[in-house]
Amino acid sequence: MSQSLPVAKTTDFDDTPAWPDDAVEVGCIVDAWGIQGGIKVKPFSSDPQALFSSRRWFLQPPVGPAPKAAGTGRLPKLLKITQAREQGALVVARAQEIEDRNAAEALRGARIFISRQSFPTAKDGEYYWIDLIGLAVVNREGALLGSVIDLIDTGAHCVLRVQRPDAPADAKPDEAERLIPFVDAYVDKVDLAERRITVDWGLDY
Repeated sequence: MSQSLPVAKTTDFDDTPAWPDDAVEVGCIVDAWGIQGGIKVKPFSSDPQALFSSRRWFLQPPVGPAPKAAGTGRLPKLLKITQAREQGALVVARAQEIEDRNAAEALRGARIFISRQSFPTAKDGEYYWIDLIGLAVVNREGALLGSVIDLIDTGAHCVLRVQRPDAPADAKPDEAERLIPFVDAYVDKVDLAERRITVDWGLDY
């Protein structure tokens, strides 16, 4: 007579999608919006299209102490966005998981991540900052200038922050970095496949 192993009855399951391998931090929740569970979001880009490109916003707690009135409830892993739009420098949104203002206030400070795969396709000559971070920077002579560690938005244009390959660990930022304007006058080519940026820039600049 055959025997069967006991099987526990499943009464509930977590259908939350797995954390995406290509998750990119795109903003944070700064406050509640209205009385029906809306939230205000500070985007980390002057063009918040990444926030509109996906209806799934993954959340992580804020870094450091939680903001005041952040609430003590359990932070949801995912928000399923029902509407989102720009409002001045912020984005206002509503999600299925947020039922009222108290629930919205409890999310204050939460960091928002979106799968890079869901970003809108960049136009020719345009690049997402996240795709430039880590790229090697070489000049026309093939000399390595360093690697991109960040970008600065000056308003008129962006500037590459390039970590010098020979900079000592205790070097000051102005000694350890090169600042190269990300404009056609200096940038010859961006090759994402080869993870390299070629620039018209000297080693002694």
